[in-house]
Amino acid sequence: MITNLLTPLASDVGMFNVFRYITFRSVAALLTALIISILLGPRMISLLKRIKFGQYIHEDVAAHKEKQGTPTMGGLLIALAVVSAMLLWGDLTNIFVWLCLFVFLGFAAVGFADDYIKVVRKQNKGLSARTKLFWQLAVGCVGASLLVLWVPDYPTTLPVPFFKNVSPDLGGFYILFAMMVMVGAANGVNLTDGLDGLAIGPMVVAGAMFALFVYVAGHAAIAKYLQVPNVPGVGEVTVFCGALVGAGLGFLWFNAYPAQIFMGDVGSLSLGGALGFLAVLCKQELLLILVGGLYVAETLSVILQVGYFKFSGGKRIFRMAPLHHHFEMMGVPESKIIIRSWILSILLAFLALSTLKLR
Repeated sequence: MITNLLTPLASDVGMFNVFRYITFRSVAALLTALIISILLGPRMISLLKRIKFGQYIHEDVAAHKEKQGTPTMGGLLIALAVVSAMLLWGDLTNIFVWLCLFVFLGFAAVGFADDYIKVVRKQNKGLSARTKLFWQLAVGCVGASLLVLWVPDYPTTLPVPFFKNVSPDLGGFYILFAMMVMVGAANGVNLTDGLDGLAIGPMVVAGAMFALFVYVAGHAAIAKYLQVPNVPGVGEVTVFCGALVGAGLGFLWFNAYPAQIFMGDVGSLSLGGALGFLAVLCKQELLLILVGGLYVAETLSVILQVGYFKFSGGKRIFRMAPLHHHFEMMGVPESKIIIRSWILSILLAFLALSTLKLR
């Protein structure tokens, strides 16, 4: 909004030229979302306590029983901060901005419904798995379809990291593929959100990394030099990434161990869905496996555990899945699991960054 109001005045007032720069507005969005999160965080926590929107802890996770009743649905704080920052600093004439907001809020709505049912029923069961997956697929399908239909000549290719000349064209299957990337990322973050700060820390790292990827994809000269697909106009999404990082840091202020608030599904699904969509927008879908490596590991641990349990007649690979619970049951302190996960996420992000030149 500020951008659209003040940029036209730049010819008369030179200082307004700064609003033309994506880098300036991305930092402004980050700081805005961070400040909103930190200022409104205590009020959000107080409100959720007052209306008794507390987390229910499943009996299988006895070690976390002391966390029962901790305010949940903190993802609403993240959503408020991100949307406010985007409306202030984003170019509202850019189609990619609105597509990002649609996907982000669409997944947030699914998560909100799931959280609300859990809170009302006072148990760790919200929407049925089938219903939850259906609506996630619906949001992902609409988002991917609008992207392909509304953006002229949007590439349906799939660049393969480390190989500059390997980029198969998925054609009509690209919408299905993009939809699965979003849904997979959303559920990966959702499964990881089991310890204080475990999900949001790597999300901040991933958001910062995709800010760079998106900016490169939107800059024709840099994209050509680094031999990555150029998507005209997508650079504006860097502002959205800045808002995600700022909101994530602000939420981490209250979610760090010991947590004062949990993000709930409204937070994990919206952040994961947005992360998957960012990978689609900058044509780094496969690189998401590296950037979001922690989420991939947590998801695989659940798949392997369930599959092995069924085919082995009740045997288990891990003491408990997702993976972070396995480490807990081995006696590793929660804080150590969290910090080590953050370190691994940073290392994986740098490894993903290296692919920009290793082509």
